[in-house]
Amino acid sequence: MRIATITNWAYGATVCISITTGIAMLLASNADRAERIAVEQRAQFDHLSEEVETDTYELSDQVRQYAITGAPGYAASYQNGLAALGSIEQRIARLQDAGATETELKSLRDGLQVADSLQAEQKQAIAEVANGHQEAARQLLFSADYEHGLERVAALFNQFQSMLDQRTEQAVTDAGVVTKRLRSISEAMVAATAGLFLFVLGFILKRRILKPVVTLSDVVNRLAAQDYDVETPSYDYVDEIGDMSHAIRIFRENGLERQRLEKERDHEWRIRELLARMTQRLHGCESVEDILNVAARFVPQIAPNLAGTLYVQDDRLGLMTSLTSWLTPRSSMPSFLPDDCWALRRGQLHRPESVVDIPCKHVAAEAVGSSMCVPLTALGETIGLLCLEKTTSDFPIPAQEYLELMAEAIGLSIANIRLRDKLHEMAHSDALTSLRNRYKLQDVLHRHIAYAEESSTPLSCLMLDIDHFKSLNDRHGHEAGDLVIKEVAGIIRNAVRETEIAFRYGGEEFLVLLPEFDVVRAYERADLIRERIAALCLKYEETMIANITASVGLASYPIHASGESLIRAADAALLRAKELGRNRIIVATTRSSSTGPIESNHGSNNR
Repeated sequence: MRIATITNWAYGATVCISITTGIAMLLASNADRAERIAVEQRAQFDHLSEEVETDTYELSDQVRQYAITGAPGYAASYQNGLAALGSIEQRIARLQDAGATETELKSLRDGLQVADSLQAEQKQAIAEVANGHQEAARQLLFSADYEHGLERVAALFNQFQSMLDQRTEQAVTDAGVVTKRLRSISEAMVAATAGLFLFVLGFILKRRILKPVVTLSDVVNRLAAQDYDVETPSYDYVDEIGDMSHAIRIFRENGLERQRLEKERDHEWRIRELLARMTQRLHGCESVEDILNVAARFVPQIAPNLAGTLYVQDDRLGLMTSLTSWLTPRSSMPSFLPDDCWALRRGQLHRPESVVDIPCKHVAAEAVGSSMCVPLTALGETIGLLCLEKTTSDFPIPAQEYLELMAEAIGLSIANIRLRDKLHEMAHSDALTSLRNRYKLQDVLHRHIAYAEESSTPLSCLMLDIDHFKSLNDRHGHEAGDLVIKEVAGIIRNAVRETEIAFRYGGEEFLVLLPEFDVVRAYERADLIRERIAALCLKYEETMIANITASVGLASYPIHASGESLIRAADAALLRAKELGRNRIIVATTRSSSTGPIESNHGSNNR
């Protein structure tokens, strides 16, 4: 209740109590007056009832005197009194007007009726005296029946008097009780007025107003100093103090909310700054390893409470393969099928944490409730997955859009690296044979020559040409020729080591670099290739293609040529092999010898 309302109620209560006190005093005065009226009424009743009773008994006495003495005066007095007596109703009318009740008057009426019933005997006695029979008159008036009638009249009159006395005593008693009660009420009202005044002073002013105001004043001062940790008192009064307390609580809650929002804003700005910095670093990555290093450094900073694993799709195996992880996730698996992850199926973040959902099969059971999967997509294609797992609640989890932005940045970087590698591979590889083309040959040759010079190791070069390829194209068509080129390229690719490099030099010509191979080892490898080509027997449509051979020219650094002229030396040896009949290996002439080129024993003069 509001203080103003309490004050008004206290004022109104004081006025009401004062009015009640005055009314009680007036009622007490009226009760005293009612007591006096009851006493006065009793006196009036006594006087009137004595008159009625006296008149009744006087008639009886005059008749008896007349019967005893025979004096006519008594008879005349009796007749006068009887004439003046009137009817019963007339005799009790004055008492009824004075306030006698019907019950009381009934007793008086019964007595008067009995007294009137004696009048016949009285009249008979007067007649007996007039006839000279006084004795008979005396016997009639002093008989037991007549005495019994008088006694009954007296009893009824006494009963009437007793009822009047009881009513008067009860009225006086009731008036006294009412007077006492009203005086007690007056005294209680006076005490209540005093108590209410003390209550207003002691409770409302001191306890309900002064104490809360002092407490709230201290809280307001601390809140003004931005000390939002202060506990606001809870005054749930529906008054001005309650309004002030509620307003201060709202002010404190707004301050706390503002601080929380400021912290969230600072945290978001920090995440945005880290995301921007990570994106810049990802733009400068030259390889997938660089991307993994950047992700492993920045992701734990962006989401300090999220352990994670970065998966990339291996198209060759059809699996999601783990490349790196951080903060030791429990649900980290080395690889899994893409269909085992709902995020990869749906193409969006999957987080079965706070609602009923289906967990991913690749997530361990103990980490289901705290894990989330974010797909790495680029240009509408899914290329990987971020599997994150909450490890602690000390830090808030970044918003979903930040996790998706982080995954998008990593996915775009991986896609860019792959696209760049693919374009690089397309620019430096032959589309038909998947071997490197000659545009990258000079860079690769210079690198291997530099290594050979630095390590004093040999570098051999094979130049290979498919024999009579033009006539094969003319007989079977270009598609058959492409098939032969692909099969020969496959033989060359399978015959060289991983560190050795094979090129399609142009048309049906191939070049093979053999680092650290001397002439003897290079010749053995060239002869292996030649023999496998000669063993080819291909079927194109319904036509068998056989008798496929190749000529090989071999040159080795440093004995046959310098690094810059190594290819020319091998090409010259190849031309010599063709001139000598094809399907053979010719080794270039050494720079220090004038002897002719070495010829293989598998030459054929018919080709």
